[in-house]
Amino acid sequence: MMKRCKVFGAIFLASLLLLGGCAKPAEETRMQETTAAGTAMMETAASEETTAAGAEAAEEEIFTFTDSLGREVVLPRAIDRVAVSGPLAQIYLYAFAPEKLVGIAREWDEDAKRYIPEDFRSMPVLGQLYGGKGELNKEELLLADPQVVIDIGEPKEGMAQDLDDLQEQTGIPFVHIEAHAMQDSETFTHLGTLLSEEARGKEFTAYLTELMGKVRSTMDAVGDNRKRLIYIVGDEGKNIIAAGSYHGQVFDYVGENIALVDEPSSKGSGNEVDMEYILGLDPDIILFAPFGVYGTAGEEAAWKQMRAIQEGEYFEAPHAVYNWLGFPPSVQRYLGLLWMSELFYPEESDIDLKEETKTFYDMFYHVSLSDEQYEEIVKNSLRR
Repeated sequence: MMKRCKVFGAIFLASLLLLGGCAKPAEETRMQETTAAGTAMMETAASEETTAAGAEAAEEEIFTFTDSLGREVVLPRAIDRVAVSGPLAQIYLYAFAPEKLVGIAREWDEDAKRYIPEDFRSMPVLGQLYGGKGELNKEELLLADPQVVIDIGEPKEGMAQDLDDLQEQTGIPFVHIEAHAMQDSETFTHLGTLLSEEARGKEFTAYLTELMGKVRSTMDAVGDNRKRLIYIVGDEGKNIIAAGSYHGQVFDYVGENIALVDEPSSKGSGNEVDMEYILGLDPDIILFAPFGVYGTAGEEAAWKQMRAIQEGEYFEAPHAVYNWLGFPPSVQRYLGLLWMSELFYPEESDIDLKEETKTFYDMFYHVSLSDEQYEEIVKNSLRR
C-alpha cells in the first residue's frame, strides 16, 4: 500500500512539472505579442511624427507671396537666384540684392560701366518683357535658372495673364511689384518680404524716406516761390517732357513745369514741339538731358534769345550710372530731387549734395565715389 502511494505521488508531481513546463511558452508568446504590438504602435507614432516634421519643414521652405496684381505665387523661402524682366527691375535689384542676380535685362551703357564691377558687366542679357526694345529671351532665362523672375513698374493691361502664361511655359515663378513716381520706399519694403531680406528692406525704406524729408524741408522754406522750368530732350533739342506726363512727375516736387501740351507723352522721348513754342515759354531755368544740345545752346542764335540762356540759368542733368531725372524712371530720381533742390534754391537748401551723392552711390551702386568722379558727374550741372 505504501509503495502504491509513493508511485502515485511521483506521477502527480511529474504531472505538475509537465503542466508548468507547458504554461511557460504560452506566457512568453503573450509577452512577445504584446511587445510586438507596442513596437508597431511606437513605429507608427514615430512615422507620423516624422511625416509631420517633414511637412512642417517643407512648409517652412516655401511660402505664398501675393504680388501687386493680386496673384498668389508659391516661392522658395530662401531665394538666392533672381532674374529681372526689364531695365527698371534691373535698377532696383542691382541696388537691393546684386548678389542674387543671375542676369540683366539690358547691357550697361559705356558711361555706366565705369561704375559697375566686371562681374555684373559680363552677366547674361535676358532681354525685357515690356518696353519695345527687344523681347524676353526665354532660352537665356532657362539657362540662367532663376528661382523667380521679378517685374517692377506700373501695372499694365493684361499683365496678370502674361505672367501666368510665362510661369506655365517656363516653370519659373513670375511676380510683379508696383512702383510709382517717388514711392520707391514701398517697393523696397515689398522686395524685402519677397526675398526674406526684411531688415535690408527697412534700411532702404528709411534712407529714401530721409532723403524725401530733406527735399520737403527745402520746399517748405521755398513756399510758393517755385522756379518755372522746362526739360529739353532729344538730339535736336525739339522735344520737351510735358507737365502731367509720367516722366514729368519728378518736377512737380521742386518746381513748376511750364511745358504744357494737349496730350502729354509718357515716353522718354517726350513731346516733339517747334522752336517757336519753346521760345514762347520763357522759363526761369532750362534743364537739358544728357548727350543733347546743352553744349551748343549757349552759342546758337535761337537759344540765345531766351532769358535763361542769357543769364546762364541752363544746366545739363547729371548722368551716371543713370540719368538723375529718370529714363528709366527709378530710384536715381531721388538724386535728381536733391540736385534740383540745391540748384534751384541754394539759400533755402541745407543739402550737402556731394556727401549725399557719395552716400547714394555707395548704397545703390556699390561704389565709393571719389571727389574727382563727383566733379566729373556734375561738371555741367551746377553754378560755378
